[in-house]
Amino acid sequence: MKLKVILAVGALLLASCGLVSCGGDRVTFVTIGTGGVTGLYYPTGGAIARMVNQQRDRYGIKMTVESTAGSVYNINAVLSGDLEFGVAQSDRQYQAYHGLAEWAGQGPRKELRSVLSIHPESITLIAALGSGIEEVAGLRGKRVNLGNPGSGQLQNSRDVLGAAGLSEDDLAAEYVKAVEAPALLNDGRIDAFFYTVGHPNGNIKEATAGRIKVFIVPIRGAGIEAMVRELPYYAPSIIPASFYPQAANTGDIGTVGVKATLVTSAAVDAGIVYSITREIFERLDDFKTLHPAYQVLTPESMLQGLSAPLHPGAMRYYRESGLDAFIDPELTAAGHAR
Repeated sequence: MKLKVILAVGALLLASCGLVSCGGDRVTFVTIGTGGVTGLYYPTGGAIARMVNQQRDRYGIKMTVESTAGSVYNINAVLSGDLEFGVAQSDRQYQAYHGLAEWAGQGPRKELRSVLSIHPESITLIAALGSGIEEVAGLRGKRVNLGNPGSGQLQNSRDVLGAAGLSEDDLAAEYVKAVEAPALLNDGRIDAFFYTVGHPNGNIKEATAGRIKVFIVPIRGAGIEAMVRELPYYAPSIIPASFYPQAANTGDIGTVGVKATLVTSAAVDAGIVYSITREIFERLDDFKTLHPAYQVLTPESMLQGLSAPLHPGAMRYYRESGLDAFIDPELTAAGHAR
């Protein structure tokens, strides 16, 4: 009997260490879903977790990172409670909240919540310098890779073409994977290609270092500005020319793109979301040193490209810091209640 009691007490103590450290300080464990270990989502989650874990004594939070299949998985896992946080493209956030694409059969997932935007995934247009393409309208009649069928890349390309007054019928369109396009460009088989990606990127470096001199085409103009207003998951972004010194560009390139965003669910404790939001913003300068893709981040840009309501814990920090002035009122709980 005594042995059974000892074993029972020991099991209870071991179980309690999942919520409370053996030193007696309460610790809450949370997990952030990211992407493949070779992509940018995984180091992004790792950077956030590292910052939060450095302040474990302050917040009582221990964050772990999980490599996942990416945006759709992360959103579904957050909604089911298998993850507390996830990194997801802003267009996927929009689709889930409004019950579109993969979520069409389930209907709008109104329990999804935004926390903040992270790095931009810019719609990047690379053209052979000799093609004379200097703006999106210059693609007319050219051989252009738009992306493989079924990809978000292809939809981004179509959106930009439409905003510039073009359609696929105006081009000699190709539909191969974006990672295959640099070789096609350097072989002279296409004049330009679209690629939605975070920067700096190895495939873009490959394209700029090939035998054919290339120009990174700005994506801007009244039509593009209207597209951003109409489709809230798009936001302006900048590609630093310093990332690609072998390109023909002499200055930074203005474009648009989706954002990598941090999402959670309405069920996650507001105190946890507040602490993580606060840590990221109050140590933003430190965060920006953790990957070159974060160099372009500003507090204002980290509130763009969101389409699900902001979690109350995040809103608490934004109100305290005055950043709520940069937030679309429709993203607040009050805005969605109207």
